[in-house]
Amino acid sequence: MSIRKRLTTAVLAIAIAAPIADFFWSKSMPQATTSWFQWTSARATAGQSQLTSLKGANEWLNSAQLTPEALRGKVVLIDFWTYTCINWLRTAPYVRAWAQKYKDQGLVVIGVHSPEFAFEKDINNVRRAVKGLGITYPVAVDSEHAIWRGFDNNYWPALYFVDAQGRVRHHHFGEGSYDESERFIQKLLAEAGAASIDRNLVAVDPRGFEVAADWATLKSVENYLGYVRTENFASPGGAIRNEPKAYEQPARLRPNEWALAGDWTVRDDASVLNASGGVLATRFHARDVNLVMSPPASATPVRFRVTIDGKPPGDAHGLDVDEQGYGAVTEQRLYQLIRQPGAIVERTVEVEFLNLGVEAFAFTFG
Repeated sequence: MSIRKRLTTAVLAIAIAAPIADFFWSKSMPQATTSWFQWTSARATAGQSQLTSLKGANEWLNSAQLTPEALRGKVVLIDFWTYTCINWLRTAPYVRAWAQKYKDQGLVVIGVHSPEFAFEKDINNVRRAVKGLGITYPVAVDSEHAIWRGFDNNYWPALYFVDAQGRVRHHHFGEGSYDESERFIQKLLAEAGAASIDRNLVAVDPRGFEVAADWATLKSVENYLGYVRTENFASPGGAIRNEPKAYEQPARLRPNEWALAGDWTVRDDASVLNASGGVLATRFHARDVNLVMSPPASATPVRFRVTIDGKPPGDAHGLDVDEQGYGAVTEQRLYQLIRQPGAIVERTVEVEFLNLGVEAFAFTFG
């Protein structure tokens, strides 16, 4: 397993989130360490076998199966994603726009959905995400990570730029560098003989989860709520692995600490509420607070109420919460709890669950 790379506040604004739970610890890296224009002939040659890994897809959405042979002569953009990843969600408007703008000039965008959490292997969840996010380009469902391994990939989001001869020419990991990415697409299309390429860059209008993070104020990093990968758990006595326990919330949380109150089981991958009235809290410094959650196996909705510094969020409520802080966990997905409109300072968010059975996987911020 790889060791989690810790980012300082100085590079947080250009960090990506990208762990794959079954294979390694969370990996994060500043974009500055990825050189756009460094590639080797060995890397280009490897592209032939990398595209071959597309044959390992479990299923294809929006398309029949695409093979290296069928893609010969096309410029291909491989986009590794998983639908609960906030970092990928913030890149999605650009990928959609490139797919639409350049499809008639020889670009094929392939979204490779390689799941992080077990529930992201559910094909119905993936189909719902594809439809809800307006993804119309081909999606290779990579539930067993065969394509992920074929590309020796370690990150979400990850873009691989493949020329018309099937060679991986460049890659980019994480958010940002959108202008450089699009210009490189244009370069590969021109090499492939595309005519009358519109050199203007796409303009996007992101909404909801897809709005870029407020990097200037973001001082909180993704944190998992399962025993194996969590950090900064602050409930007295610590967590007990895979056993029910009555937890208490400390009187005060320090920055980026989190805690439970009530009867919970801290599984390897998530914290699961055993009785109604349980609370999940964290101290954060960010505009947005997001939480990956699942209803119980019975799919019964779990109602919850969010407070920020002990008060209803008001105009700081997120997409999935009203002004009084009420919401419900109805699907296995990412939920936006807080989006602050004003000055960003260190605050505490608490989520009280009015029904039992919720599974909480990870906090992310923006």
